[in-house]
Amino acid sequence: MNEDQMIELYQSLLAGNRIWVDTKLKENANFFHELAKGQNPPVLWIGCADSRVPANEITNTKPGEVFVHRNLANMVVHTDINMLSVLDFAVTQLGVKHVIVCGHYNCGGINAALSSTHFGLIDNWLRNIKDVYRLHQEELDAIKEPEGRSRRLVELNVIEQVYNLSKTSAVQNAWDENKPLMIHGWVYDVANGIIKDLMVSRKNNSKMADIYKFDFE
Repeated sequence: MNEDQMIELYQSLLAGNRIWVDTKLKENANFFHELAKGQNPPVLWIGCADSRVPANEITNTKPGEVFVHRNLANMVVHTDINMLSVLDFAVTQLGVKHVIVCGHYNCGGINAALSSTHFGLIDNWLRNIKDVYRLHQEELDAIKEPEGRSRRLVELNVIEQVYNLSKTSAVQNAWDENKPLMIHGWVYDVANGIIKDLMVSRKNNSKMADIYKFDFE
């Protein structure tokens, strides 16, 4: 892509914004006035930064209905102050009722973690995914077909991130206060657009190992 093409692409984004604004105003003349009043989303979405997985589009939701945090391979890392701040704000201030960890098949982060390639700084992040592989190595090593192994690691990674989510103080504190909060694990299939519910939803810490439970008394 040469410089002229880069400028053209950049300008097209601004032009696209104007088209989007005009479309919304034709649908509802008060759309932006209503949106500016504030947000009260019932859902927090923790998803992958992949450009093919836009939370609002694939769930057919409107602006203001889903609070979104995205990172490489939809990770819940307990040293990630960015993710923890978003989670705490969503749970304690916005009062979301559902937190969804959504991965997707053919995830670049998952595939990178499956390799032995040295990528640089990103290796430190990918190590968290490699840890998930280690926890489930026997099952994953038994899958000889690379795509099948990748797809299963995508699922197992989401399951582990849901478990990591349940360990956080923000979630456990909400449960301790009997707030209606559920956490879920989904996988989106880029090839057909369908979301798969992994059926690992939790609404309390009853299935959590005691070592992770906080005593709030």
